[in-house]
Amino acid sequence: MADRMHSSEILEGTTADPVLAIECLKGSSKADEWSSDMLQTGDIVEELKIGNSLFVESPFKNGKNGVQKLLHSSFKRKETSIQVRVRRGRDEFVELQACVVPGELAGKKQYILRSIDDPNYAVGFVDRTEGDCLALQGSRSSRVVCALSRAQLQDGYVSYPWGRKMQELLPVPNSSCFLSMLLLPKASDQIASHYNDLEDTLARANTWLNASQASGVPILFMNIQTESLLTKISGETASSTVNAGSLSDLSNLTNASLYGFEDYHGVDIGAVRAVRLWYAPLGGEFAVEIKLKEGDSKLGFTISRTEEGFIYISSVIDDDENDFASTRSGLKDLYKEAVKASKLLVVSRVSNQKVLPWIVSSTGAVRCFDTVSLSQNLSLHRHALRPILIHVLMWDHALASQSGSIAKFRAVSQLPVPLPAEIQLRHHPNESQVLPLPDEVQFPNESGVRGDGPELKLQRDTAGELSFRFHDFSLSDNWV
Repeated sequence: MADRMHSSEILEGTTADPVLAIECLKGSSKADEWSSDMLQTGDIVEELKIGNSLFVESPFKNGKNGVQKLLHSSFKRKETSIQVRVRRGRDEFVELQACVVPGELAGKKQYILRSIDDPNYAVGFVDRTEGDCLALQGSRSSRVVCALSRAQLQDGYVSYPWGRKMQELLPVPNSSCFLSMLLLPKASDQIASHYNDLEDTLARANTWLNASQASGVPILFMNIQTESLLTKISGETASSTVNAGSLSDLSNLTNASLYGFEDYHGVDIGAVRAVRLWYAPLGGEFAVEIKLKEGDSKLGFTISRTEEGFIYISSVIDDDENDFASTRSGLKDLYKEAVKASKLLVVSRVSNQKVLPWIVSSTGAVRCFDTVSLSQNLSLHRHALRPILIHVLMWDHALASQSGSIAKFRAVSQLPVPLPAEIQLRHHPNESQVLPLPDEVQFPNESGVRGDGPELKLQRDTAGELSFRFHDFSLSDNWV
């Protein structure tokens, strides 16, 4: 209502004579094309000053066509600087400093003006009556709303230096610090045609995380999600799952681990719903470089594996008289700090390759790395005198920073699940070393000194074809 009243006041006493008016062609990148100091559609041109010699005033001979001829002549003389003075209403004037450039207006090649301050802002000339111009000026707020409704955000692409960024900004170059475990639903029969429901898979994921924390693995929960894995199904399973098409049947799929459908070839396809558990180390990952020397007969530590599939340093030689690689690298001190904090010194990477458990099969076996092959790898490094780079999971980010860690990952502070009494680390008052007392410990058989203790026995593990477990040995007699 206010716009119409203001417009009617402006139109009083106007004429139908043609005038030269402004037509906005392209908006400002500064988002102020509707401000009072910018030219707007409907502004009446009063004066044009082209270069340093040509000055013309309203009324313009032949209107827009006459001005276009002037702009063409000036452009050929390479005089492209122009100053435009426009009128709004009766007594409001605005000026624009611009340059003359070829462009298009109403589908025809003509000369337009591009702002000096903002090259993205462009205007052209058009013939209108004074009454039309004042009507446009009076309805400016409604035109802004209309322009806003038509405005669309534009997208685009920008190149990104992935190679350099992944080398410079990741704690481990070209490798993420995101850790996860994928748990497949447990098959309820031998042919894997039926699976336990989603709640069972979630419960097993929760159990694995709690058990890992209770054993001393310094990790915390981050997130959990379901993942659908496609598989072929047939027979009774197909008929009972593919035909579940009604809304009442679909509601029953919420907790289902297997559901099916037909593709356009009529093949019965099943989707097995797995669970991915995301977790993170409490204090990030810490890089330890073990440099080897001629004469190193052993590395000075043992490695074992938890029931949940984590590789960890289970013992380190505490001997200051001999120069062991574990002592030179600081691994001995780091191990002592882990024991003091009731945490396991878990190995997360060897030569930048993750050695963490990554999947639980439909039979319930944890797929993880084999301590035998890992010990052989470490032994080859020792014989070749090649430095060994390992990463361990930290429980205290401040401790890692004080030790010169390259880790940049910051985890949210959170207390882990307390250790059960039966697996708490126990201190012996008459001894200078604190030793963990697990029920079963695993360690490599290749890259260490063979002691005089009982003979090692190898047994196949259910986690994989190349996994073994060691039984009946004494920790103090077997070292890497």
